[in-house]
Amino acid sequence: MLVAIIGTTLSAYLYTWQSNQDVEEDISMGRRRLTDRIGTTEEELKHSARDVGFGMFFSNIVMYFIILATATTLFKAGKTDINTAADAAQALRPLAGNLAGLLFAVGVIGVGFLAVPVMTIGAAYDLSQTFGWRHGLHAKPSEAKPFYIAITVFTFLAMGLNFFGINPIKALVWAGIVQGFSTPFLMLLIMLLTNNRKVMGKWVNTKAMNVLGWTTTGLIFAALVGLVVTWFR
Repeated sequence: MLVAIIGTTLSAYLYTWQSNQDVEEDISMGRRRLTDRIGTTEEELKHSARDVGFGMFFSNIVMYFIILATATTLFKAGKTDINTAADAAQALRPLAGNLAGLLFAVGVIGVGFLAVPVMTIGAAYDLSQTFGWRHGLHAKPSEAKPFYIAITVFTFLAMGLNFFGINPIKALVWAGIVQGFSTPFLMLLIMLLTNNRKVMGKWVNTKAMNVLGWTTTGLIFAALVGLVVTWFR
């Protein structure tokens, strides 16, 4: 579960989404050519830092309260075999009444509206960039057909999981674990790139950023190794 949490907190799609949305923002400001988007300013970096910082702060606050609420309700009541969202809603009913199920349903729908666009569009960005297709939300569907088709296909595939008998809760956990396996290596690449002056110019990492970045990278590698060791013990 620790590796799955790492995978969902520092997963590849977040980097994909963030970097592509920065490009989308530049394009919305009129910087449509690649040459117009080369380089950056200190103010733009501070804006990105605030954007990422606030996003990560609130996402971790939400995650903390999810863990806290689950521990003080379901776990305390001995409900540790939750396999579906319906199971969770039913388990909450005797603890908090009929409104608990309604509140849980609203929460799940709200999370879906938040997460589904990011996940599907992030995957479409990756696929389009791999094959060199034109992509971007700034483009009309007729101008970037493969990109928008990919979004549609990924959305319907995700919806179809439930109809193929695949447990969506377990699928989410395993997806987090898979992403947790890729995260340490992705972090290693990022740390190497952001310390390379040929790539970053004068914007290489500060000492404080290196301490934080390398410590994080080391800890998530340790978590990954710990998971592998427990599998073979």
